[in-house]
Amino acid sequence: MRILFLGDIVGKPGYSAVVKYAESLRSDLKLDALVVNAENASDGSGLMPRQFKRMTDVGVDAVTLGDHIYRCKEIIATLKKTNRMVKPANYPADSAGRTWVVIETPKGPLAVISLMGRVYMRPVDCPFDAVDRAIEEIGESAKHILVDVHAEATSDKQVLGRYLDGKVTAVLGTHTHVPTADACIFPGGTAFQCDVGMCGPYDSIIGRDIKRIMQTTRSFEPCHFHVATRDVRLCGALVEAKENGKAKSIERFEMKVEP
Repeated sequence: MRILFLGDIVGKPGYSAVVKYAESLRSDLKLDALVVNAENASDGSGLMPRQFKRMTDVGVDAVTLGDHIYRCKEIIATLKKTNRMVKPANYPADSAGRTWVVIETPKGPLAVISLMGRVYMRPVDCPFDAVDRAIEEIGESAKHILVDVHAEATSDKQVLGRYLDGKVTAVLGTHTHVPTADACIFPGGTAFQCDVGMCGPYDSIIGRDIKRIMQTTRSFEPCHFHVATRDVRLCGALVEAKENGKAKSIERFEMKVEP
């Protein structure tokens, strides 16, 4: 199974690029599954229902979210009914959204789970307990499992990756918007990368306009952090897995988008 996971989609530049290239990525990379983190798609924070629908229409199989999951309240109704989008599994049980989904691919079922880290993040339930429950519930319905760890600290992501080694196909990090150079396969057969990077404008400060970030940082005077527009790239990780669900390879994925 060949899975492409794309990191945080940031604003219109990132969203437009994913919509434009999703179909060609599936064809060119011979993908069986395309999964994206889209929690920053709507002007840099949140996701709108129409954006979710458009992405799934053009070839995105599943969407993960993170700490900005409910920033656009309009998405809540969609979260309650769709089987192609997940909330962080360690969010409160009563919060809107599924803790895991299983999508069908040409190479069999693929389960998708999202987790929130706890270091420098808002208070959430234990990610270890949450992912154990999700894996138990998934059971035999999917041998391949992709876990998006949405966390600030690399240590948070690494310890979850090591904990899940041999239990899931891939543990891939999001949230910091900066791709890391540590893509590897752990001894138990789980592919790992601390952060797969963002889909959006890289002539920026993690996707936002440089001048406005600089102004506020130096003066403490608040202003709206507009999404930047230049040097748009799609970044993520390409994972190839064996029939038994173990990872065979992982490669950093990066594609510059023509202006």
